[in-house]
Amino acid sequence: MEPTVLQEGSQIPPDAKTHFKVCRFIMEAGVKLGLRSIPIATACTIYHRFFMEMPLESYDPYLVALAALYLAGKVEEQHLRTRDIINVSHRYMHPRSDPLELDTHFWELRDSIVQCELLMLRVLCFRVSFQHPHKYLLHYLLSLKHWMNRHSWDRTPVAVAAWALLRDSYHRPLCLQHAPQHIAVSVLYLALQCYGVEVPADTEAERPWWQVFSEDLSKSIIDRIVLDLIQIYTLDTEIS
Repeated sequence: MEPTVLQEGSQIPPDAKTHFKVCRFIMEAGVKLGLRSIPIATACTIYHRFFMEMPLESYDPYLVALAALYLAGKVEEQHLRTRDIINVSHRYMHPRSDPLELDTHFWELRDSIVQCELLMLRVLCFRVSFQHPHKYLLHYLLSLKHWMNRHSWDRTPVAVAAWALLRDSYHRPLCLQHAPQHIAVSVLYLALQCYGVEVPADTEAERPWWQVFSEDLSKSIIDRIVLDLIQIYTLDTEIS
């Protein structure tokens, strides 16, 4: 799946809209199910990887999302019950309706999730463990905090913004297109830019601060990831 360039006034491909909406569902359902940020990120990554291999029109994306949540819970050792996944998704899709009864439809849906999980494992060749940017971002934030003026750091929510940008990055398959270290640096770079916060002595240093964190990172890579992040919010605006 190639990254889609969303230029001003361009037509958003239907697939990009669908994947955006389904990933938002994964994130919101994951929160309601009590999942931590890493299992939610893994579920989104599994979903994106599956549809990099398989055509969207051949599968129900929301069923794939449910199976991705179920599988991610196993991978990240935060196991979920299929009954809870079904109930949360039903409430998400039908907020005013009663909980599903344990009838034939419920058991058919449960079996579909389990079968879809097995299909996903085969399609992904059982490679469902991923290295996420989260641990890198945590390390970079702690390091940068020690470099910064304490009052300048405390009065701007750079850390909160960086974490929000990282979470939102999973609406699209950035996690499969860029190294986790590069994504972590780039969301931090964009958060600093958003609040006009400058890293002390960065202009006088031999290397820019972001290259201290990741030696193989270049400004062009940062610009590419930042553009991808901005396009996510463009897509959000267009869909909303």
